[in-house]
Amino acid sequence: MPDTDRERRLGVPEVVYGPGKTVEQIVGVVRSLLAANEGPVLVTRVGPDTAGAVAAEVPGGSYDATARLIVWRPAAQRIFEVAVVSAGTSDAPVAAEAAAVASALGLVVREVRDVGVAGIHRLLARVDELRSADAVICIAGMEGALPSVVGGLVGCPVIAVPTSVGYGATLEGVTPLLAMLSSCAAGVVVVNIDSGFGAAVAAHRMAPR
Repeated sequence: MPDTDRERRLGVPEVVYGPGKTVEQIVGVVRSLLAANEGPVLVTRVGPDTAGAVAAEVPGGSYDATARLIVWRPAAQRIFEVAVVSAGTSDAPVAAEAAAVASALGLVVREVRDVGVAGIHRLLARVDELRSADAVICIAGMEGALPSVVGGLVGCPVIAVPTSVGYGATLEGVTPLLAMLSSCAAGVVVVNIDSGFGAAVAAHRMAPR
């Protein structure tokens, strides 16, 4: 059964994880959440066919194909800016999910793309933008070094997201995960592999109510 009390407890209604659910199951949960709550209702990790079928049954939602996210009733924008920083183009789906979820939850989002450490001059050229943010979501695969670099340049919270991007020794994201957990930049926090969603919700929890 949907957790219709979650909005009262946490400030955001339950979010629907799409994979493994039929269109009918998703539609049923979304209708319950829309009826019982006032805040945004989100369905994550859904492809265009499923999204189209759900939208046909529950009108009023918007679909972001890159983020694989459907949103009904996005929250009003708050004064809390999150910079979503990604290392490379291959990290784009995870970055898109983080940006779209954060925006749906009412956070101001600024995207900084393709600033991986292999071309660190690209990151250094945008440091002032990162320092002006209230939090940074930092997304990288391969060796996962980007959050350590960012964590040594900004004073705001840094939320690191390892991605499964990389060659064999990256072990589908385990290598960047361990690197981020072992960061020498004190205070960097880490979410699960490919979890742009988890990073966005973490930023939402950091924002003043």
